[in-house]
Amino acid sequence: MTTPTPPTSRQHYQDDDEISLVDLAKVLIKRWKTLLFTFLLVVGGVIAYALLQERTYQYVSIYQVAERAAGEGELAGLESPNSVIAKINNLYLGPVTRELHDSEGLERLPFDVTTSNPADTLLVRISTETSERHAELASQMHERMLERVIEDQQALYERSRARLEQQLEGAQQALSAAQEGGGQSELVAIHLERITELESRLAQLNEGHVVQVAVQSLEPAGTSRTLIVAIGLVLGAMLALMAAFFSHFASLVRASLSEEQVDS
Repeated sequence: MTTPTPPTSRQHYQDDDEISLVDLAKVLIKRWKTLLFTFLLVVGGVIAYALLQERTYQYVSIYQVAERAAGEGELAGLESPNSVIAKINNLYLGPVTRELHDSEGLERLPFDVTTSNPADTLLVRISTETSERHAELASQMHERMLERVIEDQQALYERSRARLEQQLEGAQQALSAAQEGGGQSELVAIHLERITELESRLAQLNEGHVVQVAVQSLEPAGTSRTLIVAIGLVLGAMLALMAAFFSHFASLVRASLSEEQVDS
């Protein structure tokens, strides 16, 4: 009677290649310490990071550009908001940054400044994301840039107003001359219409003004601590599973090496 040949080491591990859900569960139960330690280590690190991370806020300034009549009761900017933004980015931002570097003794500012034009408005929005300890510095940055915007816009407003007033004065003189010379009623009506138009344009000429300066957002900006912790929980679970299976795999490799040394 032939005695059955015991399975070799190679046959044994070939059979073990087929792993069931029960086998996976056994691995997790056997390696529960590794599983728990890795999970707690990762989650604890993420929670510490979330708690120690400095919370940042959005600081927003808004400027309303000077307005003029655009016809049919509509208003347009004396200068487009995008043009004002281009000046801020290319003419004002650099000098103001250097001024703050010198006055505060900084090599670089701890924040960036972004500008935008909210859709369908004549507003220029200046925003900075930074922590509360840098709020005063952000406010100084915004104020100095707004000073330059106000100066430029005021000069533009005054030139536009002076031009309209000059045109109005000319129209009034032309009307007086027409009336004194016994001019035709049609010519007088034309001058009156022109005067009315210029007076309306003057009435609708509005100076630009600051709406708000470096107002802090109600909620912190960036990724919330709750989301960071939630991501940490998911990451901790994934890494814990990987650590448990890797630990089991390493133990199988050591066992295989030990068997080969015994056989040799």
